[in-house]
Order: sequence, then structure tokens, then C-alpha cells
Amino acid sequence: MAENCTHDCGSCSKDCAERDFRKAPHELSKIKKVIGVVSGKGGVGKSLTTALLAVTAQRCGLQVAILDADITGPSVPKMFGITEKATGTELGILPVKSKTGIEVMSMNVLLEEDTAPVIWRGPVIAGTVLQFWTDVIWNDVDYMFVDMPPGTGDVPLSIYQSVPLDGIVIVTSPQELVSMIVKKAANMAEKMNVPILGMVENMSYVVCPDCGRTIEVFGKSRIEEVAEEYGVKNIAKIPFDASLASCCDRGLIELFEGDYLNAFFEKLEKIVSEK
Repeated sequence: MAENCTHDCGSCSKDCAERDFRKAPHELSKIKKVIGVVSGKGGVGKSLTTALLAVTAQRCGLQVAILDADITGPSVPKMFGITEKATGTELGILPVKSKTGIEVMSMNVLLEEDTAPVIWRGPVIAGTVLQFWTDVIWNDVDYMFVDMPPGTGDVPLSIYQSVPLDGIVIVTSPQELVSMIVKKAANMAEKMNVPILGMVENMSYVVCPDCGRTIEVFGKSRIEEVAEEYGVKNIAKIPFDASLASCCDRGLIELFEGDYLNAFFEKLEKIVSEK
């Protein structure tokens, strides 16, 4: 560390090994654990996994929040049936609460119209995400799940550098191409020194309604192989499930009765508590 260091890394030009760009949350926020949910590409079920993890944690008696950092594709409010808009005071922005009390901050609780496009460049998007962290008054939160934007671009990089993540969950689907993209996301996490807490494979299989046979629609799963490569032992598989899709479409994900991520979250809790 340089002599006479002011600890203000944002305005420092020194290449110091101890540079720390992490931002403090709002002074009234109380957040214990922060878990990022990431994917190497869009369309694999990252937001779905974020919502299911939040619901699973809530059912365990924990206080839960979701920071929807996917600014241009904010789908979390829809899954929870949230239609009201965020409010604020002179102290800061107040998150919206779901029916069971999960705190949510998303671009769609700020827009007048849910279908209005967010046509912003990367730095503006990254700044908005950081405001969700620094300007929102999060209450006594045991677990915050951050629905990260897909890919490995500047916005995910800003989150890795600025938000003190306790770890990430990587979401994938069974296709061979996607497994290659997953490795990009995993390698980015390793470079940023953020631990991988688990991997979730969405659209993993479908169960035939007539005979009960499991069909791997996209071919044989490779999640075990990829997870082993990165030393990840906590994995879960979410199948095609019409009832789950219906709950999401109707904003009733909190009523979904499936337990696809129950064992996964139990292991996640244990891993985080040991770190």
C-alpha cells in the first residue's frame, strides 16, 4: 500500500495490490449475505433461479431480498406479481415487498410502463445497479440475491468490484454450447476471487406425463462434468415444468410447491457459513 494512502481507491491512480472498489450499502441497510446469480448468456433461467432461491430461503424463515441488476431485462417483479412502484423518502429509496415479504428492487418498479425499453449505455446501467445497492434502504436482510445481467461485460464487472459478494451461483442449460459459455462465467468469478457456491441446470429434462420416463430434451447433461472441473459439489437440476411456468406467468411463484432447490439451498447455506 502506498505511503499516505487515503483509502479512496476510486480516485487513486496507483496500481496497489490492496485496491478495494467495494461500495458500502445505505447506512440504514442491514444485509448479512449477498449471493450473485449469474449466467454466461441470456435465456437459461437465471431470473427464474434467483426467484426460486429467494422463495426457498423465505420458506426457511429467513429475511430475503432480491436486487434485480438485469436492468434491460427485469423479469423478477412479473414472477412475483408485483405491480406497485417503488417509493422513497428524504433518506433513500424503499424497496417493494412481495406477498410473503421478500424485498425487491428492480428497474420495472421504477418505470411508468413495464414494457418501456431501457435504452441506456453500459456506464449508465452500471451506475443504476450501484444505486440499487447504495441508495436503497434494505431492511434486516439475511440473504440478498442479486440477479446479475448475463455475460461477462462491464456491468457484471462493476458488480463484482463494487458489491461485496459472498459468492455466486451459476445457472446453465444442458446444451454443449452453453457449457462452454458457463466456463467463461466461472473463469470470470475465479479472476475476481469470488467463490462459486453452486451450479443450477435449468431445462434439464422433462418427465413424460404418460409413462413417467425422464427425457433429456437437449441431450445428456454435462453439469456434473463442468462442476467437477471447478471443484463445485453443490448442483441442482430444474426440469421443464408447466406448473412452474404457469406460476411465473401469473405472478404466483411464491405459491409454487416444487422443491427443486431445497437441498441445493441447504448446502449453499452451509458453504457460506463456513467461509
